[in-house]
Amino acid sequence: MIDSAIFYFLATVAVVSAIVMVTRRNAVHSAVFLITTLLATAGIFLQLQGEFLFVVQIILYVGGIMVLFIFVIMLVSLDVSIRQLQFNRQALVGTILAIALGVQVIFAMRYRGGAFNLPAASVRAMQPNAEQIGVALFQRYMLPFEIASILLLVAMIGAVVMAKRRI
Repeated sequence: MIDSAIFYFLATVAVVSAIVMVTRRNAVHSAVFLITTLLATAGIFLQLQGEFLFVVQIILYVGGIMVLFIFVIMLVSLDVSIRQLQFNRQALVGTILAIALGVQVIFAMRYRGGAFNLPAASVRAMQPNAEQIGVALFQRYMLPFEIASILLLVAMIGAVVMAKRRI
């Protein structure tokens, strides 16, 4: 009973903060609501006993990506883009995409046996997920992991060099 209440609370927080994030005109407010959405999603992962996904969500997305978003927001001159007169034709595209998504959800719920009729995994079938991910990441996928880390380092150095040229 309490698990359902916690899940519905976190899901409501995630959905409401995502909607508020999209509707805000201030980019910093949108970033704060995105952080709230990511934290609520992390809470849902923790409730579903996905400890690794919880930690990755907190460290990588909330800690790392959002810091980068805030730096970009601070570096980019938003005042210039606000002052420019822009035509807003995104409402039509957004409406079309929302209708298409709604049709897909209705199709998935009605014609594929229902998305909520999936059987729950047995407790014995579930393995310690963080241990298996660590073993796979640092044994079989060590080289791609290191290549990705080098590419991220190069991108970070490139961003610093590009930011210094502007000043």
